[in-house]
Amino acid sequence: MKRILPFVLMLFILQCCIPLRIAPDIADYKITKGKKFKRELSKRQMFIFEDSKDAEEFYNFVNIKFQLDHTDVYDDIPFEIDGEQYFFAWYEIEIPDKTLNLLPIVIDVALLASDINPVLENSYSSRKGNWYVALEVYNDAEPDCLEETSLSREIVLKYLRTLKKEYLATHNYNETVFKN
Repeated sequence: MKRILPFVLMLFILQCCIPLRIAPDIADYKITKGKKFKRELSKRQMFIFEDSKDAEEFYNFVNIKFQLDHTDVYDDIPFEIDGEQYFFAWYEIEIPDKTLNLLPIVIDVALLASDINPVLENSYSSRKGNWYVALEVYNDAEPDCLEETSLSREIVLKYLRTLKKEYLATHNYNETVFKN
C-alpha cells in the first residue's frame, strides 16, 4: 500500500493541467479602461460583455440594426438619446484560457530517453477561447461618455444595457430594423 500511494499521487500530478492564464468571467457587463482589459484597446472607458454567439455576429447585428450597408461598421456608429447625437466604436476581443499539460511532457521526455522522437509536442499546452465585445461611446461634447465624471454616463449606460440585451436575445437581426 505504501508503494502504491506515491505512484497514484505521481500519476495524479502528471494528469493535472496547470492554468497559466484564466480569462475574466463577466456576469452581465463591466465598465473598465480598455487598456486595462486588453492591451490593444484604447485608454477610454469601455462597456464590456461576454459574447456567447459566433464570430462576426455582433458585426451583423450592428450592420443591420443601424442600416450601415457594410460601411464603417466598427467605428463612428451614430445613435441618438433624447435628441442628443452619440457615436460608438466596438471591438471583438478574444482572451484565451491557457493551461500547461504535464502528462504529454513526461511521455515525450521518456521517449527522448529511449532515443525516440517526441510525438506529443502539440499537446503541451491547451487553449480555450473566450470572446468579449467592448464598446466605447463618445460625442462632440465628451470624448469619453463612459467616464465616471461624464454628464451623459447614466443615459448611455442604460442605452448600452438595452443594446446588449437586444443583441443577445435576437436571432434574426432583420427584426431589429422594425424595432428602431
